[in-house]
Amino acid sequence: MSTAPSVGQKDDHIELGVEGMSCASCVARVEDAIRQVPGVSDVSVNLATGRARVGLGQAEPGSVVKAVEAAGYGTAAEELGLSVEGMSCASCVGRVEQALLQVPGVLSASVNLATESAQVRYVSGAVDAKGLAAAVESAGYGASIRESGVDRADREREARAAEMKSLKRSLVWAAAFTLPIFILDMGGHMIPAFHHAVHGALGTQNVYILFFVLASFVQFGPGLRFYRKGWPALVRGAPDMNSLVMLGTSAAYGYSVVATFLPGILPEGTVHVYFEASTVIITLILLGRFLEARAKGATSEAIRKLMGLRPRSARVLRGGETLEVDVEQVVVGDQVLVRPGERLPVDGEVIEGASYVDESMITGEPVPVHKTPGGRVVGGTVNGQGSLTLRATQVGADTVLAQIIRMVEAAQGSKLPIQALVDQVTRYFVPAVIAIALVSFIVWMLFGPAPALTLALVNAVAVLIIACPCAMGLATPTSIMVGTGKGAEMGVLFRGGDALQALRGTQVVAMDKTGTLTRGRPELTDLHVAEGVEESQVLSLAAGLEQHSEHPIAEAIVRAARERGLRLESAAEFNAEPGMGASGRVAGKGLLIGADRYLAREGIDTAPLARHAEGLADAGRTPLYLAADGRAIAVLGVADPVKDGAREAVARLREQGLQVVMVTGDNRRTAQAIARELGIEDVVAEVLPDGKVDAVRRLQEGGRRVAFVGDGINDAPALAQADVGIAIGSGTDVAMESADVVLMSDNLGNVPNAIALSRATIRNIKQNLFWAFIYNVTLLPVAAGVLYPFVGLLLSPMFAAFAMAFSSVSVLTNALRLKRFRVPQTA
Repeated sequence: MSTAPSVGQKDDHIELGVEGMSCASCVARVEDAIRQVPGVSDVSVNLATGRARVGLGQAEPGSVVKAVEAAGYGTAAEELGLSVEGMSCASCVGRVEQALLQVPGVLSASVNLATESAQVRYVSGAVDAKGLAAAVESAGYGASIRESGVDRADREREARAAEMKSLKRSLVWAAAFTLPIFILDMGGHMIPAFHHAVHGALGTQNVYILFFVLASFVQFGPGLRFYRKGWPALVRGAPDMNSLVMLGTSAAYGYSVVATFLPGILPEGTVHVYFEASTVIITLILLGRFLEARAKGATSEAIRKLMGLRPRSARVLRGGETLEVDVEQVVVGDQVLVRPGERLPVDGEVIEGASYVDESMITGEPVPVHKTPGGRVVGGTVNGQGSLTLRATQVGADTVLAQIIRMVEAAQGSKLPIQALVDQVTRYFVPAVIAIALVSFIVWMLFGPAPALTLALVNAVAVLIIACPCAMGLATPTSIMVGTGKGAEMGVLFRGGDALQALRGTQVVAMDKTGTLTRGRPELTDLHVAEGVEESQVLSLAAGLEQHSEHPIAEAIVRAARERGLRLESAAEFNAEPGMGASGRVAGKGLLIGADRYLAREGIDTAPLARHAEGLADAGRTPLYLAADGRAIAVLGVADPVKDGAREAVARLREQGLQVVMVTGDNRRTAQAIARELGIEDVVAEVLPDGKVDAVRRLQEGGRRVAFVGDGINDAPALAQADVGIAIGSGTDVAMESADVVLMSDNLGNVPNAIALSRATIRNIKQNLFWAFIYNVTLLPVAAGVLYPFVGLLLSPMFAAFAMAFSSVSVLTNALRLKRFRVPQTA
């Protein structure tokens, strides 16, 4: 993605690209519009460069952009992806977003904890990538430009592997030094004889010193990562999860150090050491982080699979030689050679050879597709047993695979409306936890039983450790990542996470007929012949005449004859009459083919075959009579047949409680016949594209949510009007800008599949959020000791650490259940 050039921002000036200006009056209008924005100090618009230099003063860049657009002009905005390092919980997400939004020129920022990324939309020319990265770094996090493609996948895999290795190493060392403390201390609590033996042999002070040495290594060795991130965040007044761990373990460790070396300054009866608590807490939290990192890696498996589909190199034919080049060096028009069993490196058209190509990772369809010269192929798919020569038609970022990856990345990086509430809560969560811990400490010190100081410390530490904003931050994005990744595997692409949520609430599914419910190409479906006439002879004559016509119905008849291997003779004296039919001589016979009114005009009796023609019309077929030498010898039925699986798809939608409506421009009689065949009760027929928009609006009356399913081209207005637009793809064209959901194959079963996946994903998100909120709301008061006056229950800081680690891992594990999503079958 291109980034804007770096420009100076002295006095908070930004340069804004303005589109649509054509004269000096445009300049004046734009300047007036910007000046009216409260807080703008000065403005200068240049027609030649198409840019406006604005002194923001107290104004927000977004307000300036809105003013320009309200004046009727466009503004140039760009998007940039950043990889963000160091985020550990939902409060980190809020801080990174706030840091980005405070950069002059930034219009919006969306930070995703699960993908560790930020998507920033900013005024073109107002800020550059370095400025955005610097803003993130000033908030205490690392940032780098988020690239796309296989190389980025490799770097991310290496970075994740390095993180896993570091966490594993820290966990092993922490566990190794914690285990002796745990055994000696907890063993003594459980077996008094063991306690007396150890302390009798070594001496209590020596045991405490041993604990101090071991705990110091854990605290400032593996535990140093919490100080490195938690302390700067605390100093900035923006504490995060690392700050809570740092404060909790430091309190337990510091108190123990005082009890070991300066016991006299502590009140009588409060000299206890909690080295085992600080070390076990760090070890358990590192274990949770390690398991969390593994689970987060699994959530992005789908995007890594997609990125791994494209080969690194390609064999191209240049100057009569076959050269192996990097796939990035392939250009449009190159001839690419693909051997059996290889992945296709680019999109293209077959110019030589024949083979079956496995397109399942693109379309979700398991059956390989036969490719012959003229056929279109998609990069990343697998060639079968034949060799193919392709002409490259799309390369690099224009390939279908690249488009799919961008769509999946956009969906995984987006936020659902439901996330807004979570963001608001988590922004204040960590400061609130610190406040609760402080209040808990004070209350126990003032009103708690002896030893009050010890109990106050234990409960305050438990509060700090048990809080888990991570679970709240991961609840939504991890489910979106797994859900959209699963959709990509099925051949269902969600353009954004909001499409997932919107599709779940759908109540009505409106579907186009031609090309959506039907195959979109007329076919010969019926042939009834007069007595004494052979079917093959009739079809040969009809096709011989119609091969001179370009009408789709004529093409269907010719195609049917060729599929049966019939020999076609050329027609003489061919004449076509629009709206009527055609005439000519074939094999010495004078032929007429067309509607009944055409034959009636020529004085030919159609009564003997009229019953068959009426039956065809009632079934939604187009009846055509064939007459030879003045006698009607056959009636042919031509129709656009329904797609395989269309009836089952409609049945599944109805089982999901949805109303299914057919919206078509075809005549009502044909539409009703197709609807009866498919089990659709509601039909809106004989409407133009604009009429389809009106039909969708009528279906939306009463607040009903409508999904429209179409082919993404002539149905674009209706797709845009619907609450959710679902475009049927062909496996080679995913750039359907009007659609919210793109189906990569023409399998209509993916419509109920997409809705079922949407419902499963939103249900999964709600489960995650319920667990995350209930966990924190329930256990924080318990950790503070509210149950002690009633049942005498206090929460150990070690149990709090285990519960905190378990909380995040449980959310991630629940999200990963979506990988096992199975398509529901019809009853």
